[in-house]
Amino acid sequence: MNKQYKHIKESQVKIMELMKPSNSNFSGKIHGGYILNLMDQIAFACASKHSGNYCVTASVNKVDFLNPIEVGELVTMKASINFTGRTSMVVGLRVDSENIRTGETKHCNSSYFTMVAKDDDGKSTPVPGIILTTKDEVRRFARSITRQSEGRNRTSRFNSKVFKVDEYIHLLEESNAKIELK
Repeated sequence: MNKQYKHIKESQVKIMELMKPSNSNFSGKIHGGYILNLMDQIAFACASKHSGNYCVTASVNKVDFLNPIEVGELVTMKASINFTGRTSMVVGLRVDSENIRTGETKHCNSSYFTMVAKDDDGKSTPVPGIILTTKDEVRRFARSITRQSEGRNRTSRFNSKVFKVDEYIHLLEESNAKIELK
């Protein structure tokens, strides 16, 4: 089988949506859950476009809401494949908002969605690789490899079967917690 590769730009997706009052939370800002829903949709579109298959969200790596989004602002979301594994892809997302009256823009958040391609039987299926053409694309690919490795190490260190309280108890000394181990 010939290994397929695609340029990143072939699957990039951009959506823009005006934020309506029906999408706001109790404080009058756009609800974070609504933004996460849109992010999941654009990650799906980008991954499906790249793989040519239906894709599912396997994980979301860290979503920091940097700036609130106001009702009436225009939100722009951009998605791009940052990494390809055998059956998975890391989709990098950027969310910006624009006050359409003043033209002021702000970066609201960035995140990384790991998406897995599925075949017609619902089984994971291989995806094309990506062709890296810029230093930033190489940096994003390398960062994804590092992030995956760090995630595996973190998960194994805190596995309940191997976790050693004595090694971490000092971390709680200045925290807002009271320890009453039995």
